[in-house]
Amino acid sequence: MPEQEAAGHQETPAQEVGDFLRRRREQIAQRWADAALFRTVFTVSREEAVEAGRAVVEALAAVAAAERVEEQEADGFAVVREQLARMAASRSRAGSTNSQISAEVDALRPAVVDLLVAELADQPAEHVRESTTALTVLMGTLRLVVLETLLSAGQELINRQHLQLLEVATPVIKLWEGIVAVPLIGTLDSARSQVVMETLLDSIVEQHARFAILDITGVPTVDSLVAQHLMKTVAAARLMGAECIVSGIRPAIAQTIVHLGIDLGSVKTRASLADALGYALRQQGAHIVPQEPHDAGSR
Repeated sequence: MPEQEAAGHQETPAQEVGDFLRRRREQIAQRWADAALFRTVFTVSREEAVEAGRAVVEALAAVAAAERVEEQEADGFAVVREQLARMAASRSRAGSTNSQISAEVDALRPAVVDLLVAELADQPAEHVRESTTALTVLMGTLRLVVLETLLSAGQELINRQHLQLLEVATPVIKLWEGIVAVPLIGTLDSARSQVVMETLLDSIVEQHARFAILDITGVPTVDSLVAQHLMKTVAAARLMGAECIVSGIRPAIAQTIVHLGIDLGSVKTRASLADALGYALRQQGAHIVPQEPHDAGSR
């Protein structure tokens, strides 16, 4: 009867691994502090590496105790995802590839497995095999979590850099007192149109601009979506008290707009940036005098 009760309360291999990790947390953390993944990240003091190792071991113990050794979304991993992201990002900035980082995480496994095997030295071979298998699967899941976190952080960096490039590629130029212009070059998609609108509105406020020129000379094609983005930007500028002028309407673009049935009747348009600037200057009361042709033969 006692044997049946003991069997009924016997831990699963995963739960046993969880208990093992908690008992040996300090010893494992000390060993990991000298591993490449920790040593090259926590360079200020070894204690920082040890503390990080403790946190990771504790997370692994929680995942194992919950018998979720194969689940990357296990609650225990959520505790150390941010820390793992910092570690992986640091290694990536140092020039390590994803494969190298994966190998560094995998290199943490032997030290833990060796400790577990030593602790189970007097247990049956089958029991040792089941426990080490559970631990190996758990460490493999940790490796996947690190790579997933690294890829996610990398994508966020790419998105930020993309936004920065959009901002750099969309300058707002002060042409005259009260007149600003945005020369657009390339495709005007939803993300870029949002940047155009935000930067233009900010410039209208900063420059106290009464006129804003959107020059689309460098936009290869104008379809209904591009026209919609332009209309939204014009409307937003009006709400800020500025009149918006769209310049750079080439013959081909004019034909496309007519063919698509796009109504730009409420928008001031000009063929060139110079024409738009001239209109804005005249509206402000400036008198523009055409330059006399230069006679190259006269002195």
